[in-house]
Amino acid sequence: MIPVTILTGFLGSGKTTLLKRILNEKHGMKIAVIENEFGEENIDNEILVQDTNEQIIQMSNGCICCTIRGDLALALEDLANRKKAGTLDFDRVVIETTGLANPGPVAQTFFMDNTIADEFLLDSIITLVDAKHGNHQLDEHEVVQRQVGFADRLFVTKSDLVDAAALDDLKHRLVHMNPRAAIKVVNFGEADIKEIFDLRGFNLNAKLEIDPDFLAEDEHGHDHAHDHDHDDDHDHATCGHDHSHDHEHQNHHHAHHDDKIKSFVYRSDKPFDPNRLEDFLGGILQIYGERLLRYKGVLYMKGVDRKVVFQGVHQMMGSDLASKWQPIEKKNSKMVFIGIELPQDLITDGLDACLVK
Repeated sequence: MIPVTILTGFLGSGKTTLLKRILNEKHGMKIAVIENEFGEENIDNEILVQDTNEQIIQMSNGCICCTIRGDLALALEDLANRKKAGTLDFDRVVIETTGLANPGPVAQTFFMDNTIADEFLLDSIITLVDAKHGNHQLDEHEVVQRQVGFADRLFVTKSDLVDAAALDDLKHRLVHMNPRAAIKVVNFGEADIKEIFDLRGFNLNAKLEIDPDFLAEDEHGHDHAHDHDHDDDHDHATCGHDHSHDHEHQNHHHAHHDDKIKSFVYRSDKPFDPNRLEDFLGGILQIYGERLLRYKGVLYMKGVDRKVVFQGVHQMMGSDLASKWQPIEKKNSKMVFIGIELPQDLITDGLDACLVK
């Protein structure tokens, strides 16, 4: 399986700078970069635009750059066929979307098209946000909010152009939109290759990292019946956030952002009834699937001695059994939902009703 990274971010956020580094640095990897140049007026169409006339350029460090106008699935299929035939050599793919593109349909390509799903594995979506213009772009363009909501990792660029308070304000806003994406400040495309590849954002695994600041504020602000104590398994060393905020001040300070895309975390120490939960989640996906960008959870199910993990993009959800609950572990469920104007109370109450009484 060839791993794929989707690189997204609004116009001027620094994607090209980062790509140039990937295409020119001596990292020993053979990377195929697909630049998606479909016309910007077609941003909301699925990725079918003009007929494909692609051009493949070999780079000095062994990477290849492929410009497509047209169907992404066809371009990927073509790359896979050339790799099999031995005419192209690459280990992974990076797709750069246009600045006005919603990454949702790009991600869905890897789940809906069987030919693509057999050859390629979607590793992660990385979103670049411009520190100077990010807040304004988030206010003005819903597509920028979507880019943030879909992300597995957020790179904040051009931080040298703003003061510390403005940078903190933006980071805080991003955490509330997407508490599961680690935030990293990068300047001039200087991100470590290790922070770009093999993030396993779409893997089904029992690791559900949620920014601890988000959880702390969530508890600070309101006392939900389902917010129980939790074991925070977040790796502070790698999450890239500043944990020293004064939460009361922050909550007050950031109240003016009213983003359509928000996230919430659901937790419970009680086990779920598997049948009730399956029915409920099925219904939620049917009704709100288009508004659900990313969701993920590690679940404690009645009668199952293993953790159940699930995650999805829009209506496409996958689930699997993970490791066994250890005797010393506190069994609980933790889920995060990121979406557009999701009915949090309805989903929360529905999940509560799926718990074993």
